[in-house]
Amino acid sequence: MLGLWDMSSLPAPRPHRWTRDSYEKLLDSGALGPEDRVQLIDGDILEMSPEKSRHAATVELVAEALRGVFSAGYAVRVQHPLALSARSEPEPDVAVVLGSHRDYLDRHPETALLVVEVADSSLQLDQGPKLRLYAEVGIPTYWIVNLQQKIIEVYESPAGGLYRIRRLFQEGEVPVSTRTVAVADIIA
Repeated sequence: MLGLWDMSSLPAPRPHRWTRDSYEKLLDSGALGPEDRVQLIDGDILEMSPEKSRHAATVELVAEALRGVFSAGYAVRVQHPLALSARSEPEPDVAVVLGSHRDYLDRHPETALLVVEVADSSLQLDQGPKLRLYAEVGIPTYWIVNLQQKIIEVYESPAGGLYRIRRLFQEGEVPVSTRTVAVADIIA
């Protein structure tokens, strides 16, 4: 006769916390393919939302605007990984990094000057875990292009895992580097 287990005496199961190294090995193994849109955030492998046409167009508008501001010495990367910590490898919609694309043939950038997330269905993730992550690793400027409210949320001055400055732009110009970008050029 089989004995009955008292499940209340067992420890609660814990989710597996991934490192960037084990995550990359998982990707290299083919267990996850390009059709599996995922990213590593604070040890969790999170599925990315399907990309709708407004999101895709806005990502390209942001990249185009930022390429007009940042030239030689900077690379504007679209939906590529950043190796931010031992447990995080997000794929922001747009990131401005030092150097050129050739500097990253054998490794992902470990920081960025500016990270931009275009948010519609991902708004909670972008305003929560990603906001904290980018502040914790010291990304100087983080934008959320909030498609729900048609505003650009600009976060600056990270300290102690938080951004000290938050500004909202619904119209006009968003300051970036020594220039500006028109909100109307990004949000249609």
